[in-house]
Parts: sequence; structure tokens; C-alpha cells
Amino acid sequence: MVSFLRKGRLAILIILCQALFQIQTLSLQAEEIAEKESLQGADATAQEGNTGVLGVASYYAKRYNGRRMTSGKRYDPRKLTAAHPTLPLGTKVKVVNVANNREVTVTITDRCRKRVSHFIDLSREAARKLGFLGKGKAKVLIVSLEEIPS
Repeated sequence: MVSFLRKGRLAILIILCQALFQIQTLSLQAEEIAEKESLQGADATAQEGNTGVLGVASYYAKRYNGRRMTSGKRYDPRKLTAAHPTLPLGTKVKVVNVANNREVTVTITDRCRKRVSHFIDLSREAARKLGFLGKGKAKVLIVSLEEIPS
């Protein structure tokens, strides 16, 4: 049989773990709130200019280096290229990182699979210039610089 002392220690340990878990989640919730506020500010500027769409950007994995893209060219991680599910190949697009307001102009040279939200895959160099290389994804504003021919 477990003594009362051991049960008491176990109960205290469980209570402390729950308290620490709540403290850790509070900081995460604060980050989410700050991110939502910055997105709302960027959304307001996007609506004012009505020039782009908010979306999520990621970058190509290293395993794609040298592989052929939809345009027929080989992927080079040092060039400023991107993949988008719907924009025509060859379209110039300005991508602005919402978190730090860095921007880069890329050329659409490949296709990525269609997703529910707006999405763009960038070359590693473009991700480095936007400041999210190593983080995986970033909230961005996608602005087409060229009129799409009808």
C-alpha cells in the first residue's frame, strides 16, 4: 500500500505541473494575440490598397535542388523564384513578410499543390531575404506586379 506521504507528494507534483503548464501556455497565447493584431493591421493595409492577398509562405526543401520545375528550368536555391498554384508562370510577384515588413520580388516558375488558404513556396534565397529561413513558414502579403493577360 502506498503511504499517505507518497500520495501527498504525488498530488503536489501534479498540481505544480499543471500550474507550470498554464504559465507556459500564457506566453504562447500572448504571442498568438500579438500575431493576430499584426495580421489585422496588415489586412487593413491590404484592403486600403486592395493590391494583394494575405497568405502563408514556405520554402523549398533541399532535396529539390537541381530538379526540374514546371517551367522546364532547374531549381536553383540561390535565385529568386517561387511556386504558386494559380498565378501564370513568369509572373513577377512582390512578397512582403508581415512580421518584419521585409519584401522581395520573385518570379513564378513552378506550381505547388492547391490549398484552402493562399499559399506560395519560395526559393531558399527569397526566404532568407524575408527573414524566415529556418522557421518553416511565415505570414506574407502576396502582390502581383504584372497584369494577367486575358
